[in-house]
Amino acid sequence: MKLPNPPRYQYIGFFTCMPVVAFTLAYTMYGDRLWKEPWVLAVSFPIIFFIGYLSWRAHYVYAYAVRKRFPSEHQTKKRILLMLPVNLLIMTPTVYLICYLFDWLHLFGYTVDGADLTYAILVGLIVNIVSESLWELMYIMDRYKESAAEKEMMEMMHLKQEFNNLKQKVNPHFLFNSFNTLSSLIEEDEERAELFLDELSKVYRYLLRNNEKGMSTVDEEIKFILSYSKLLETRYGDGFKLEMEIDPEARDKQIPSLCLQLLVENAVKHNVVSRHNPIRIVIKTTDDGYLTVENNLNKKTRKSIESTGIGLANIRVKYRLLNHSDVTITESGEYFRVVIPLIG
Repeated sequence: MKLPNPPRYQYIGFFTCMPVVAFTLAYTMYGDRLWKEPWVLAVSFPIIFFIGYLSWRAHYVYAYAVRKRFPSEHQTKKRILLMLPVNLLIMTPTVYLICYLFDWLHLFGYTVDGADLTYAILVGLIVNIVSESLWELMYIMDRYKESAAEKEMMEMMHLKQEFNNLKQKVNPHFLFNSFNTLSSLIEEDEERAELFLDELSKVYRYLLRNNEKGMSTVDEEIKFILSYSKLLETRYGDGFKLEMEIDPEARDKQIPSLCLQLLVENAVKHNVVSRHNPIRIVIKTTDDGYLTVENNLNKKTRKSIESTGIGLANIRVKYRLLNHSDVTITESGEYFRVVIPLIG
């Protein structure tokens, strides 16, 4: 069975603390002889260090099993209580082993002494408790980072799934409305119906391509909206008005693909559109790096339309996926305005 390998910070902790412990034990057993007889330190130190290393690895195997059995942050108290006995079951016998091994070997004339054992165990216990506390703290920090990363990944996956679901709902809705208009035109004016179908194919080709693309330049989106508006003008006649004020320098900036189409569609969907009550949509850029889409309000009755919030929700999801500032929505008695950040 392969033993678990300690993480890097535990190696750093061991190789920082163990030399201190090894030197302290050697000094406890030999005192000033460490300075007067260099061979005493040269021989005793590596022996103590090696035994300490084996003890540490055994200690880690036990700690690993405890943390694997009780891994979560709210089980910290249980882990600490289970780790306390290991200081007596592993650390204390290790100190006894070192002292009695040196006594048995009569290494450099050493004989075990009760005071030496007490002092050595006390020092080892203090160092062990301090290092164990630090390792537990590092473990909790690592778990916190892992939990945060997992939470962020799950949230990102959820947002992507939400975006895909929203995207699937937008395209069929647009196509359904367009086919209704086309059906009416075929009965009224075949030539206009043919032109409408040609524009529809261009628009829908762009719609499919840019749903996959994710981001588009303002220039691409504006050109698309001009084509899209022709479909709406065919459908609503003088009831639909579109105005644009786009700074040439903003045309190379980026926005989420199809967000303008979603906002225009949202405005048409939720308002009465007729020759006597035309809807006016104004799309313009601002000097501080934003694009606004504003329309006058002449809302349909609640009974005549079911609001799903798909359009605005779609745009918000896109900006959240981009980790960018959120969309600003303002509504008064006369107008509805959406402000989206320009990217790039």
